[in-house]
Amino acid sequence: MKIKVVTNILEANDRIAAENRKVFDDAGVFVINLMSGPGAGKTSLLETTIKDLKGRLKIGVIEGDIAGTDDAQRIDSLGAPVVQINTGGGCHLDANMITEVMNDLPLKDLDLLIIENVGNLVCPAEFNVGEHMKAMLLSIAEGHDKPLKYPLMFQKSSALILNKIDLLPYTNADLEKIRKDSLSLNPKLMIFEVSCRTGEGTGEWTKWLQSLVK
Repeated sequence: MKIKVVTNILEANDRIAAENRKVFDDAGVFVINLMSGPGAGKTSLLETTIKDLKGRLKIGVIEGDIAGTDDAQRIDSLGAPVVQINTGGGCHLDANMITEVMNDLPLKDLDLLIIENVGNLVCPAEFNVGEHMKAMLLSIAEGHDKPLKYPLMFQKSSALILNKIDLLPYTNADLEKIRKDSLSLNPKLMIFEVSCRTGEGTGEWTKWLQSLVK
């Protein structure tokens, strides 16, 4: 019975996600579902991305958090259209939540919409919200065991951004093991090594991102 309930929830979500996708396609906006564990640096990556692509792409953001508006305020200070979703305890965004806020964004004026999902390495990967692509962020500080412990997010994502590489000298993280295990789960995974604090490697990420938006 539990399996049936979960299946029904996912099927209903997928139907709404397909409707969201049509709205995005009609508006001509490319949508990324950005996922990670809490504290990996999603909002810092968004700030860097918006700054690097200023004048080249019009970017909007949907911020997903359990509570609070700190991340949305950071994005708003950069002049990018942003909407905050607070789940009130939910560990992920779902398609219906995105439907409810889409009209609060100027979709037809955007080239790229990035949905920053709730910080969690499990639930967000299971729910399609209508995006064209999933991407995930992994902080070096989280350790090299995460791909094999939380495989679904690595399998579902098109890009893996390894953040905080400036901390490598201060951790025992094995960067090559992360790459090897991630690619064993998803051979097509694009991997970017960046430091949002120093700016190292972020140019390769934003250049690739720009190539996706037509």
